[in-house]
Parts: sequence; structure tokens; C-alpha cells
Amino acid sequence: MIRLSALRKAYRTESVETTALDAIDLQIDAGEFVAIMGPSGCGKSTLLNMIGLLDRPTSGSYALEGREVANLSENDLTDIRKRRIGFIFQNFNLIDELSVRENVELALLYHGISRTERAERVDRVLDKVGIGHRANHRPSQLSGGQQQRVAVACAVVAAPPLILADEPTGNLDTAHGEEVMRMLRALNEDGATIVMVTHSPAHADYAGRVVNMLDGRVLVETRRAA
Repeated sequence: MIRLSALRKAYRTESVETTALDAIDLQIDAGEFVAIMGPSGCGKSTLLNMIGLLDRPTSGSYALEGREVANLSENDLTDIRKRRIGFIFQNFNLIDELSVRENVELALLYHGISRTERAERVDRVLDKVGIGHRANHRPSQLSGGQQQRVAVACAVVAAPPLILADEPTGNLDTAHGEEVMRMLRALNEDGATIVMVTHSPAHADYAGRVVNMLDGRVLVETRRAA
């Protein structure tokens, strides 16, 4: 699904250049659950942004589902993100002026799906993540764990083949963090490819492969026993 070759990302100012990613070679197959770990500032979130087409590499190549995407137009990148990638962030990224149901439905508005089908999909996914009973509440009326359940629903309602999660349990207590990790594992078992940035070794244990980074490079990869 994902093939990165000699991927490099540098940020420049007038006087200095900072290398965030340095010659990354990484392949992720469809259906894998991969955790990316490493100290703060090592390039984990930058790598996730590259995979999610939220930023462009300085050099190197990136093929997504066999298609070279590093140099596509912004419109093409936006279309791929909407249709092929779901994002889960630690700060939830929900719109408080909208209900839970309306937040989740937003992810379907650009897919040409009828209003009736949108409603059915939203109901199914809210029930799946155990938050259907709060569908008409605002995000501010929910606990942190409940808000993250809604964020997961937003990411998966359009059934994207790739889900990217950036510290999805970072703002949650232990119990709610484990709930989110169990949901991610269930999504992976249903066929989704998941790439997750985490600082937690316990949560990395949910993944089938752990990629450890240091100073913008892949330091070591570890595969977990099935």
C-alpha cells in the first residue's frame, strides 16, 4: 500500500536548514497495523503527515497504492485524502457547533452519497464505536474518551483503506486509551491498514510491526508475533 524511497523533508529559513526526515525507506502492506515510535522531535509526526499527504517531501518518492503521489497537484492530493485516508488526532478535531451526528456526516458530504445512505452509515458507525446514544449531543457535552470515539467514527465512516492515527490516546486516561486501542485493533481486523504514532510501548503492542525512529531516520523495525 505504501512505499517510501529515500524520502527526505527539510525546512529552510534564510540562515539554516533543518532536516526532519532523512532518507526514509519504508514499505507498509495493505492490512498491516504499524506503530511509529521514538523520542519527541525525531520526525514521527512529520512522517505521518507525509504519508497522509498533508505535506510534501523535499526529495525522494512516495507511492500510495501503486501511484506516485509526491508531485501531484493540490486538488489531486485533496481528493485522495478525502477518499482513501482517515485521520485520527489526539486533539479530536471536532466542531463543537455541530452535533456528534453532524460531525461524522461531514466526512461523507464529498462522496456523492444520498442523504438517506449518509444517515444509515452514520448510525452504523456510531453504534460500532459505542456512542450512538450520544448522537445528538455536542462534543463539549462528552468526556474525552467519548470525543475520541466520535473522532474514530469520523475517520472510518467513509471506509477508507488507510487510517492514520497521531497519538490517538495522548489526551486520554488509561482506561479510555485502552478502549480506543481496542477499537483500532478491531478496525485493523476488519481490513483497514493502520499507521499510528505513539509514545506508549503498551499501545505499540497492539501493532504487528513497530518502527523506531531517531533523528529523522528509521533506526530499527520489530515485527510482533501473531
